[in-house]
Amino acid sequence: MVAIVDHGRPARAIHPLHAVLLAASLPLFLGGLLCDIAYSRSFEIQWSNFAAWLIAGGMVFAGVALLWAFIDLFRAGRRRGRGLAYFVLLFITVALGLVNAFVHARDAWGTMPEGLILSAAVTVTAVLATWFGFASFRMDRHMDRHVGHRMGDPR
Repeated sequence: MVAIVDHGRPARAIHPLHAVLLAASLPLFLGGLLCDIAYSRSFEIQWSNFAAWLIAGGMVFAGVALLWAFIDLFRAGRRRGRGLAYFVLLFITVALGLVNAFVHARDAWGTMPEGLILSAAVTVTAVLATWFGFASFRMDRHMDRHVGHRMGDPR
């Protein structure tokens, strides 16, 4: 016997523009981290400049995605739990990214080692926010479909 549970409300997929904004910040923050690593090994000042610009670009995309996630919190209704966790992760990413941008505004020599550590932390939180942002919508889609299980199975 299969029990079917229908939640009555179709799953809402992430908006394509929101997906682009969310996914675009990740390679920019990762590029900033890689540039910081290159600067820490070569002390070529241009790597620090590249990192600063990549972090600024990542902040633009992450900031707009954060605004979109904030608006989605009010539209989420009963699914606010996953949306709130995604929003908090994205907020932490933007907050750490802002501090990282301020650190990278210093002289190139003054950015190390704080800039490298902050770039690594921002990249990790950006990966988590992106993964959780896409995964939470995928989980909603799978949970809203019919859920069935066998009852009375002798095994």
